[in-house]
Amino acid sequence: MSAKKLSPEWRKILLAVLFIALNVGVIAVTATSEFGNSSNAAKLSEIKINWWLLLPAVLCFLVAITAEISKYALMIKRMSSAKNFKEKNGWKLARRTVLLGRYYDNITPAAVGGQPFQIYYMRKNSGLPSGASTSIPMFGMISLQVAFIIIALICFLFGGVAGDYPALIVTAWIGLAFYAFWPIMVAGVSFFPKPTTAFIKWIVKVLAKIKIVKNREKALKKVENEVKEYADSVKMILKTKGLFWQTILLSLIFNLFIAAIPFFVLTAFGGDVNFWSCLGTTIAVMSAVYFVPTPGNAGAAEGTFFVVFSALSSGYVFWAMLVWRFFSYYIYIIIGLVLYFLSYLEKRRKGVDA
Repeated sequence: MSAKKLSPEWRKILLAVLFIALNVGVIAVTATSEFGNSSNAAKLSEIKINWWLLLPAVLCFLVAITAEISKYALMIKRMSSAKNFKEKNGWKLARRTVLLGRYYDNITPAAVGGQPFQIYYMRKNSGLPSGASTSIPMFGMISLQVAFIIIALICFLFGGVAGDYPALIVTAWIGLAFYAFWPIMVAGVSFFPKPTTAFIKWIVKVLAKIKIVKNREKALKKVENEVKEYADSVKMILKTKGLFWQTILLSLIFNLFIAAIPFFVLTAFGGDVNFWSCLGTTIAVMSAVYFVPTPGNAGAAEGTFFVVFSALSSGYVFWAMLVWRFFSYYIYIIIGLVLYFLSYLEKRRKGVDA
């Protein structure tokens, strides 16, 4: 007897269970990789923490995320105006695009899932043309990387890195080169759309020959239109009065406040560190682990960030790093799951109302 097909409702439930299991698995693997060897950790009951000093860490996270959401909301507003599109709840769209993008960044290897999802989400929910919906997430990422490069160069050139870690500095410079790769690539696509279009068309033709692309002419036309629209949208962002510098400023705020979190975590656990040195060392480590191809830089982040947290006694390092990783990694997965649950409830409510 052939097995009965699952009903649509049961398929949704099964997919939800698998989705939650995936997230639990990612968190479990990452946590085991980073904090599985906790033999040197002091007992939590013996740890003396200045809890009130963790409030600035929470505030830093909130300011950073608000700046990033504001950046997307600003681009959505300006792009909607330029495209004669009536904006609908741009702040909500920006918030979900940013937070779900950070969620996918942290559950996919080398953070490759964030921008593709943001582009998909923007195309599905913004109502903007596909080129504009693509350019906003891409420019959001590029502005973050440009801002990080600016901060890193200031820290590296003016001695903001604490201690003598030549290997860290070399790796950080290599990481900075990786940071520069995408801004250069996107600039090339934006300002040289014809070579980009020709290259993508060649790929489409190859895929058509091996029967992966069915309607070759339709696909080629779509490529030509979308590349042109994307290039025009990026140029529009650059030409819109003040928008480029506003996005860079908001990206600088995001990067600076995220990089400041380890300082407040360290001081909460009794560490005696200089703010500028701690910030510079944090930036160097963030740059050094950028090209590590694991979700949330798992494994490399824990080992490399020991440089930052080595100011604490060995028993305190484990707990301090656990708090820091909550702010830099786990919180995005938690927020992502909450947003998906809220989205599910919204869809059910609309379905019932209909």
